[in-house]
Amino acid sequence: MSDNRKLKVFLPLLFALVLALGMYLGHRMPVIRNSDSSQFFTNRRSPLQEVMELLKYQYVDTVDLAEVQEEAIEGLLTRLDPHSVYIPPADVQEINEDLDGNFEGIGVEFNIIRDTVNILNVIAGGPSDQAGVLTGDKILRVNDSVRVAGADITNDRIRQLLRGPRGSKVKVQMLRGSKELDVTIKRGVIPLYSVDASYMTAPGTGYIKISKFAATTYTEFMDAVRKLEKQGMEKLVIDLRQNGGGLLDAATRLADELLDGDKLIVYTQGKNSPRQDYKCTRPGLFEKGALAVLIDEGSASASEVLAGAVQDWDRGEIIGRRSFGKGLVQEPFDLSNGATLRLTIARYYLPSGRSIQKSYENGREAYEEDLTNRYNHGEFLNRDSIRPIDTSAKFETAHGRTVYGGGGITPDVFIPFDTSRYSPLLTELYTRNVFSDFIYEYYTANAGSFKQYKDPESFHRGYVVSPALMNAFRTHAAAQKINMDRMNAKDESEIKIRLKALLARQLWRSEGFYMVVNADDPVILRAVEELKKSK
Repeated sequence: MSDNRKLKVFLPLLFALVLALGMYLGHRMPVIRNSDSSQFFTNRRSPLQEVMELLKYQYVDTVDLAEVQEEAIEGLLTRLDPHSVYIPPADVQEINEDLDGNFEGIGVEFNIIRDTVNILNVIAGGPSDQAGVLTGDKILRVNDSVRVAGADITNDRIRQLLRGPRGSKVKVQMLRGSKELDVTIKRGVIPLYSVDASYMTAPGTGYIKISKFAATTYTEFMDAVRKLEKQGMEKLVIDLRQNGGGLLDAATRLADELLDGDKLIVYTQGKNSPRQDYKCTRPGLFEKGALAVLIDEGSASASEVLAGAVQDWDRGEIIGRRSFGKGLVQEPFDLSNGATLRLTIARYYLPSGRSIQKSYENGREAYEEDLTNRYNHGEFLNRDSIRPIDTSAKFETAHGRTVYGGGGITPDVFIPFDTSRYSPLLTELYTRNVFSDFIYEYYTANAGSFKQYKDPESFHRGYVVSPALMNAFRTHAAAQKINMDRMNAKDESEIKIRLKALLARQLWRSEGFYMVVNADDPVILRAVEELKKSK
């Protein structure tokens, strides 16, 4: 092993050891000075600073100190909880944009198909829409000189070229059919929606899908509820499946619209963080109607706060599978190099007093394998297989029902994972992006035939996947060397649903997609049935 490689492997451990032991022993040990080293030890620097300067000025080889320092920080954080993380400067903006609910750019969705950047969707009313960009256009160059085609082009590179401050302009050379066009686009603020869909899933029953909790989530949710109430909504299904959380404030404000009085929603507390209560403060928009909240193993953090508050106050039914189990509060600290340290400072506690954070005593690797272990143990298929719950951490809901802390939210109504939806054929079609590539090409070639559908609901009711479309898909998949002869009746049904849903997404983005794909979702169907029983 080379000296540089040895250094890269062992420096994080060295820094962690120096920081831990140096602070404890340093003041007791004499400092040995000589004419070469005394300059590094005169200002009572920390051991970590001392080591960095020694590497900079004394080490035999050139070292990338910024990279080594990041590795040292990450090495230190491995001794903490799994959710205290270091975010490098290059990643901070993208992560903040996701939580802010917007970014500054040109307003398109794109994908790289056969080394060419294809426009999949143009956001209505956005900068590209106003400049005349169409779905199906292909990007050839950006700002005259930058060619964006070929095997070396990446999604990150395209984003860097197209994004920029609002008001700035970018010149894009497009290929539309066989004609090349020069389009100048004035960048603007592009929303990143967190409410993916809101529609009436059954008579009197509304459905709202929330993908994350961002700065705009509360406003989006309120708009969705008002829209659905105008359509006769009396009961509501909130879908938090695969919602990894986000801003606590967004979740508590939304909970305030569902819970009455001055009920406690959640409280946080840590060794250096005094208890802080989050309570209902105003009359809510949907305090009385029957409510169901859908969760699964991907529902975490703020999602668990909302679901847990609903469960603890017996406000509605929690349906699905046990949630992730993240009950730790992170606070961001900006560092001098432009990076951010998200440090865990407290724990969430639900109204019953329970914490839903699962154990991380066995280290990060075991923590990250928890969901795999749940699946292998059979928990996704059988409620009785749920075992990591701490039965000694027993609590009661408002109506006296027993709930447990120590490992996520266990649903009131368990729905097993549908393994039949992921056959070997379907898994290969999904992982190789065969569906999305085919639908993009099919839609751009047949866009005119969809103009008869005015909204997602009319498309969902009226459009049927034809034998011709299925044959075209089989031909496309076969060209990708996928054996379609193994397709059974269940596979064919799933393929038709996916093709229709992706066509709806081309037309109406996520709302169209979910309206189609949810039509036979057993979790949503069970939620509708449970709400029928509610008073």
